[in-house]
Amino acid sequence: MVHFVGAGPGAPDLITLRGAELLKAADTVIYAGSLVNPALLALCKAGCSIYNSAEMTLEQVLAAVETAEAAGQTTVRLHTGDPCLYGAIREQMDALDARNIPYDSTPGVSSFCGAAAAAQAEYTLPGVSQSVVITRMAGRTPVPEREGIAAWAAHGASMVIFLSAGMLEPLQTELLAGAYTESTPAAVVYKATWPEEKVVRCTVGTLAEAGRKHQISKTALVLVGDFLQPDYQRSKLYDPTFTTEFREASQ
Repeated sequence: MVHFVGAGPGAPDLITLRGAELLKAADTVIYAGSLVNPALLALCKAGCSIYNSAEMTLEQVLAAVETAEAAGQTTVRLHTGDPCLYGAIREQMDALDARNIPYDSTPGVSSFCGAAAAAQAEYTLPGVSQSVVITRMAGRTPVPEREGIAAWAAHGASMVIFLSAGMLEPLQTELLAGAYTESTPAAVVYKATWPEEKVVRCTVGTLAEAGRKHQISKTALVLVGDFLQPDYQRSKLYDPTFTTEFREASQ
């Protein structure tokens, strides 16, 4: 059996209870060493075989899984954040299906949630934005042409940009080609929930400068949108003049 487990955004205590129990019981752990906090490996039992997938190809990962399966062992495939975002898990699942190896998935806390916590922000503010765009810049790995940054930026919604901290100059240009302006609030969140976490607040117009000044070029998310500014409307859900299924409006 293979368990895909979301490790959370970095802090070891942000893995889910289920994920921690699976990690403790695993005979083999294959973890995404480029981003998963190695402190989580302290949960592994004595004798557990541990592999760093940052140094492996898909074929090597599958070979390790097949070795564990042949021995009747349980494998945890430990991914950063939640594996459904940029986790390259579909190709692993398809390969396991082809080999008749059973698997399941345990969700984790995504780094985009950790970044919001670090910035003390809410992405979906009434009267500001009710949508969150999660995307990335095209680099060595392309994105579909219809999903370019400028196309998403045209909506002016809250945006979280992964895997792009090393391309802040072109990212800034693309953002300004949409609905954002030079003064639109932005933030670069470095290693959210890790001990070295850093939140650099800036604007879209100063985004690249902020990255250079604070020497951030990787392991960071870029947050963009008016949800980072102080103005918004009060929610209807807790408005005393608004009737809900559970509460009558007061006069």
